[in-house]
Amino acid sequence: MVKNKRVLTIFWSIIAGAFLCLIINLPVKLDIFGRTFYRPDFSFSLGTFAFKPNLDLRYGLDLAGGASLTYDIDTSNVKSADLSNALDSLKTNIERRVNLFGVSEATVQLSHQENDTQQLIVELPGVTDINQAINLIGKTAQLNFKGVVDETLFTEATTSADFAKSMKDTGLNGSHLVLAAPTTNPNTGEVEVSLEFDASGAKLFEAATTDYLNKRLAILLDNQVITAPNVSVVIPDGKAVIQGNYDIKSAKSLSAQLTAGRLPLPIRLVQQSEVGATLGQDSINKGIRAGLVGLALVSLFMIGNYGYLGFIADIGLIIYGLITLTLYRLIPVTLTFPGIVGFILSIGMAVDSNILIFERMKEELRAGKSWTNAMELGFGRAWNSIKDANACTIITGLILFNPFNWPFLNSSGMVRGFAVTLLIGIFLGMFTGIVVTRNLLRVLAKKNN
Repeated sequence: MVKNKRVLTIFWSIIAGAFLCLIINLPVKLDIFGRTFYRPDFSFSLGTFAFKPNLDLRYGLDLAGGASLTYDIDTSNVKSADLSNALDSLKTNIERRVNLFGVSEATVQLSHQENDTQQLIVELPGVTDINQAINLIGKTAQLNFKGVVDETLFTEATTSADFAKSMKDTGLNGSHLVLAAPTTNPNTGEVEVSLEFDASGAKLFEAATTDYLNKRLAILLDNQVITAPNVSVVIPDGKAVIQGNYDIKSAKSLSAQLTAGRLPLPIRLVQQSEVGATLGQDSINKGIRAGLVGLALVSLFMIGNYGYLGFIADIGLIIYGLITLTLYRLIPVTLTFPGIVGFILSIGMAVDSNILIFERMKEELRAGKSWTNAMELGFGRAWNSIKDANACTIITGLILFNPFNWPFLNSSGMVRGFAVTLLIGIFLGMFTGIVVTRNLLRVLAKKNN
C-alpha cells in the first residue's frame, strides 16, 4: 500500500467525490426493502445568497415533448436587397429571447414556402404552456419612463385620459436599453430587474432624475405602471432597477422581452401545437440499458485482457460515468437521443487512455523496469499519444457544436447535444485515465518490484 501522504489525499478525494456524485444521481425517492429514502436537498442560503440547484436531467423535444409555434413573416415592406439581413436579424432576436428565458436546446429556423412566403418555426422543449410560449416569442414589451406631474390625478384618476394627464414623458424608452437582467436586492432579498441604458439613455435618465428629484418617476410597460418609485438622488450612470412582486421566473421573462427589443419584421402566429415526445420514455430506458450493456462489455474486456489492472480501470470507468451524469445535471445538459448516443460512444472511448497506458507498461516491464517505474513511465509516455488521439475528436466535436454560430456550419440543437456529450466524454475520459486510474493504481495495485 502506498504510504505517500499526497497520493493518499488525492485517492480519498477521488473516493469522496465519487460518493457525492453517486448521491446526486440517486432518484429523488428510493424504496428499498419496504423503506423509503429521499435524496438529500443540496439547497442552502448564505445571507441574501440562495443556492437551489435543479438536479433533474433535462430532456430535449424528441424525449420530453414541448411546444411548436409557426409564424408567417410579413416581408411586404422590406426591399429585396435587405430581406436576407432582416430575416437573419429576426431569427437572432427570437433566439436571444428564447435563450434569455432559459429554454435549452430550442430550435429556431426560417422556412421558405412555395408561394414565396417566409415562415419562422420555433420548437421549445419542456415548455408545456402554449400561451407562455406565445407571449415569450411574439410579444415586444414597450418600456417608457414618465414623470408624475400631478400626484392626485396619478393616484385617484378614474379615466385613462386623466391618468395620462398626470404624467409627462421624459423621452426615455426601451430603445435606449442595452441590458436587462434579473437580480436580487442585497438588502431585502427581493427579485428585481436591473436596467442599463446606453450613453444617450444615461443622459436622459440623469435629466429625468434631476427634474423629478423628490418626486415620483413612473416606469410603464405596455402603458401599464410597473412601479413609480420616489426619486431620492440623481442617477448619472444610466443604471436602474424595476421593482415589483417578481419571482425569478417572471423576472427572467420580463428581462427577455425587454432585452430582445423590437422585432425587425412583423410576425403572425398561424399554427401552434403541443409536441409529444417522438421517442419518449421507452427510448430513454433503452438508451440507459444500452449504456449499461456497453459499460458491462467494456469492463469484461478490460478484465479479460489486463486482469487486476483492468478491474481497477473499471472502477475508474464507473467513477467516470458518475462524474459525467453529475455534470449533465449541474451544467445542465439537455439530453436528446443523439446526446445519449454521444454518452454511450464516450464510454468506449473512455478506456482508450487506459489501454494505451497498460500497453506502454507492458513494454517497460519487458524492458526490465520495476513495476512501480513501469507504471509511472507508462502513464508519462502514453500521454502524448492520448493527447494527439483525442485532439482530432475534440476538433470534430467543436465543429459539430459550432460555438460561434457560424452560418456555414451546423446549427441543429440535436447535433449540438451530441457534440456536447461527446466533448464532455472526451475531456472526462482523459481526466479519468491520467488522474483517477493512476491514483487508484498507486494505492490499490500490488507491486512486484
